[in-house]
Amino acid sequence: MDFRQLKYFLVVSEELSFSRAAERCFISQSAISHQVARLEKELGATLFERSTRAVRLAPAGSRLVPIAQQVLSLETMAYSVARDPRARIRITGNMSFAAQTLDAIAHVRELHPDLDVEFVIKSFAHRMDAVASGDADIALIRGGVDRPGLEPLDLGVEDLLVVMSTRHPLAGQQSVDLNDLAAYPLLLPPRQSQVLIHKVVEDAFREIDRRVQLGPAIPSDHTATLDVITNPRAWTLLYSITAGESPRAGISFMRESHGRLRIPVSGVTRSGITYSTEFADLIQALKDAMNPSFTE
Repeated sequence: MDFRQLKYFLVVSEELSFSRAAERCFISQSAISHQVARLEKELGATLFERSTRAVRLAPAGSRLVPIAQQVLSLETMAYSVARDPRARIRITGNMSFAAQTLDAIAHVRELHPDLDVEFVIKSFAHRMDAVASGDADIALIRGGVDRPGLEPLDLGVEDLLVVMSTRHPLAGQQSVDLNDLAAYPLLLPPRQSQVLIHKVVEDAFREIDRRVQLGPAIPSDHTATLDVITNPRAWTLLYSITAGESPRAGISFMRESHGRLRIPVSGVTRSGITYSTEFADLIQALKDAMNPSFTE
C-alpha cells in the first residue's frame, strides 16, 4: 500500500466514477482502476461495488475513507514541517486602519506570494505590548510613542476633517479658516479619551493666537455627526480615514484652509531590528494604500 493508491481510492470514492476520477488525477482510467485493484488485493477486501451502470462504495470502502483521509493529512503535515518556514509579518492596529491595511496586504502578497501577512485588531496599549514582545512586527498609530525599545516609522500625516450640520452658518464651503471656526463651539469627547486630537486643536489655535471654544463634551460612545446635526451651530472633527464611513445626509465636510489640523501617523517597530525586503515593501504599500488620506 502506498499514498498514491490511497489518493486514487479517495478520488474514486468522491466521484463514484473511475473515468471522472481519472480525469481529476490526469491519468488514464485503466491506470487508476489498476491501482485501486492492487489496493483491494493488498487489503483482501472489495472497496467498490462495480456494475455497468454505477460505482458504489462497498462496506469496507466506507470504513476505509476516514482512515485514508487521516493518513493523507499526516503526509501533508510531514511535508509542511520539513519545508523551510514561510516568512510572516504581523501588523496590529485599530479598526480605523483596517481597509487601508488590507489593501496594502493584498499588494504585498502579489509581490511576495509566499509571505504570510496578518492584521490583528488591538487597543493602543496592547499594540505597543505586542510589538515590544515580538508578537507583532509593526503597530499602526496616530501620533508618536515614547517607550524604550520602540521606534516609529513615518507613514505620513492624516487630515482631520471639519464636520458640521448643513444648517451651520459656515456649511457648504470646500475649506474653512480657524479664525472663522473660533466663534463656534467644538464638540469632542473628553480630553482624557482623545488627548491627541485635543492637543492638535489647541496647538493650531495657539498658532493663530486664538482659543478654541469647546462645547459640552460628547460621550466617547456617541456619534459626533449626530451631535452636530442636533447642535447646528457646533462643529466637530473626524479622521479623514473614517469620514467616508460616516452618514452624509445633513452633514457638511471640509478641510481647514491652512493644513493646521493634521496628525502624524506612524508604524511602531522594535528598535535596532533589521527588516527584510518584504517588510520594506509592506511599509511602502501601507503608505500608498492610505493615500490620499495620507500625504508625504
